[in-house]
Amino acid sequence: MTEKENEILNILQEECAEVIQMVSKCRRFGIDGTHLKDGGSNRQRLTEEIGDVLCMLKLAQDFGIVDVTEVNDAAFRKLEKLQIWSNIFKDEINV
Repeated sequence: MTEKENEILNILQEECAEVIQMVSKCRRFGIDGTHLKDGGSNRQRLTEEIGDVLCMLKLAQDFGIVDVTEVNDAAFRKLEKLQIWSNIFKDEINV
């Protein structure tokens, strides 16, 4: 693994952990609760953290750590599983 690949993976890992932390705060204090540090909503903070993850995922694709087609295929397979095994799409038109 190159130094750049290692750095991308380290930052991706950190950003994923920050998303986990914000999800926890949204569930604990409400998604529209005010964040104490900057007065913004937990929803906005979650949005920022997810954006950071998306940036790192794009870099992982750009640097050949993961293949964009394989990632998209995996996302499609996950969506199919969710349609079967989760309650997310109940009472909805098929996506």
